[in-house]
Amino acid sequence: MFGIYLKRELSRRKKAALVIAMGLALGIALVITVNSVSAGMNQAQDKVLKSLYGLGTDMTVTKAQSAPKAGSSQGPSFKFGATSSSSSSQSSDRVNTQGGQALASSLVTKVGAQKGVSAAVGALTLNVTKVDGSFTQGKAKSSTTSGSSGSSQQGGPGSGSGGGTSTGQPQVQGGGANFNVNSYSVAGIDVTNQTLGPLSTSKITTGKTFTTTQTNAKVAVVSKSYAKSKKYKVGSTFKISGTKFTVIGIATPNSSESTIDVYLPLKQAQTLGDSKNKVTTIYVKATDSKQIATVKSTIQKNISGTTVTTSADLASTVSGSLSTASNLATSVGKWLSIAVLIAAFLVAALLTSSAVSRRVREFGTLKALGWPSRKVTRQVVGESMVNGLIGGGLGIALGLAAAYTVTAISPKLTAQLGSTSGGGGGMGGGPGGGQGGPGQQATSNTLEIALNAPVSLTTIALAVGLAVTGGLIAGAMGGWRASRMRPADALRSVS
Repeated sequence: MFGIYLKRELSRRKKAALVIAMGLALGIALVITVNSVSAGMNQAQDKVLKSLYGLGTDMTVTKAQSAPKAGSSQGPSFKFGATSSSSSSQSSDRVNTQGGQALASSLVTKVGAQKGVSAAVGALTLNVTKVDGSFTQGKAKSSTTSGSSGSSQQGGPGSGSGGGTSTGQPQVQGGGANFNVNSYSVAGIDVTNQTLGPLSTSKITTGKTFTTTQTNAKVAVVSKSYAKSKKYKVGSTFKISGTKFTVIGIATPNSSESTIDVYLPLKQAQTLGDSKNKVTTIYVKATDSKQIATVKSTIQKNISGTTVTTSADLASTVSGSLSTASNLATSVGKWLSIAVLIAAFLVAALLTSSAVSRRVREFGTLKALGWPSRKVTRQVVGESMVNGLIGGGLGIALGLAAAYTVTAISPKLTAQLGSTSGGGGGMGGGPGGGQGGPGQQATSNTLEIALNAPVSLTTIALAVGLAVTGGLIAGAMGGWRASRMRPADALRSVS
């Protein structure tokens, strides 16, 4: 009886039911869209942080660069030996540590022994500036002038007048220099643990990675973009400060950007940078991701003079359209969706209550026939629940359509990482802190991220819950009003 009557009443009031369902659907669709876009923002921010951090890295330990001494020069300096040949090719590499003041390698073990630390790995970041080209020696030539016979010349003893030649001062003609400057970044990694550190953000797509026995081997892994620019292949060789290295693998970064061009075993990088037993960044993995703040405090307390940077610290330096859109989605977007949802619930409740008012004769007659108040209330709540479920279905469909549209369009967002000093002092100062030539004290990275709007099962469950809640709220108000009607009201409404 209940089901038959429910079906009949909904069929009679299709327009009213559709209006209530559409109001709920719009509110639910907005919630789904905002949640999906927010999830996409979080994924985009994770990509930005992973491009700097390294997969599986929870924090880094660095030391800020000390201020240069007064009168000291921070600019590049190159020396070439003079030769007697008229044309001579010259080449020189200038290798500098990058990413902060060097730390003793022994600190890696000390950091790894701290409570809450699962693993710690050291890395050394270098910047190599290569200058090569050639000098061409100029030649000194004397210029001569001819005197005309009709001219009068004054000179010292022995000088004559009339025709003749005179010799001027010798002048250097020709010669010069033509040099190319190439700057690239090098990361020395611990080959015995490659799950942390700069190389962990990349995948070896050609060749192979380092083996645990190649701790001091003259081998290298190069990034895909750098290999393409230099036409390197597996087996190619190149030199850094006179040391020849063989390419054994080509790495493709997992993120859209990578600031490291060449990866070497840590000992080889330490030799090139004249930094024996030194590292610039210590990558740390915590045993529990929920205790990162506690581990950070422990490291700072027990190892003085260092800077510990977590993903939360680094996230605060991200600006650009990604940061702006994320703030809008988390603040304005969520509050807007809540406001619209509340409005949808209130509209549904008011429309249901209004519909009950127009059914005075119906409910009064039912009570006169013996229906108790609870049965009338159940009838109204049942109709509202059906309206709510219909609205939930429509809202999920609209929300999914909006989310898939955002994913299909994939709007591009830029993430501007806050400028980091060449001395480090944080994650941005390590591998991934930007690269620049010698003397460059401030660097910044701009990443371009495609925005997606993934819809999770949790979001769908939330939409269903909202649909049921909206139906219950509308049904409760309408049922309460219907339960207060008396049989006499039906007779009073008869004209």
